[in-house]
Amino acid sequence: MSMIEKTREALLSLYPDQVAASDDPEKKEEESAQEEAAAGEERQPGVMITDYMTRGTHLDLLCEADQVVAAAEIMDRLGYFLEAISGVDRIKEKKMEVIYDYNRSDEQACRVVVRAFLPREKPEIPTVSEVFPAASWHERETHDFFGIRFTGHPYLVPLLLPEDADFHPLLKDFKP
Repeated sequence: MSMIEKTREALLSLYPDQVAASDDPEKKEEESAQEEAAAGEERQPGVMITDYMTRGTHLDLLCEADQVVAAAEIMDRLGYFLEAISGVDRIKEKKMEVIYDYNRSDEQACRVVVRAFLPREKPEIPTVSEVFPAASWHERETHDFFGIRFTGHPYLVPLLLPEDADFHPLLKDFKP
């Protein structure tokens, strides 16, 4: 079993309904169609196999905010490291997106993106810093620039902005 398949199977544990249908050939065709439609339509939570040559990842997991820690634990257990955490302001949709990039440093190549959407008016998501201590820095930076609050973070103070900053410069409605 390839690392991509092994990782997909492990992440599917977050979605028991998707696991039951994952071996169905029609479901695999539906998953490919979902990838193609993902750019234009609202995607449903779950694991999607992606084309590495066009997307830069092998797997894309869309999860709920309360699942990011469980996803991080799976990634850690499988030997992944956290490359980055970033945010996206989806102002027209009135939501924020938090994106976690995971990778491996061995010969078993597999890049995984984990994403979660949050309401723009209250962008909060649990910290993954207890699973990946390096996340602390990334979460602080994402909080600085987007105002996303990482609940349970041990030290969520400005990292790059002044301590008294009451603004988040990467929000699309930010006016300097």
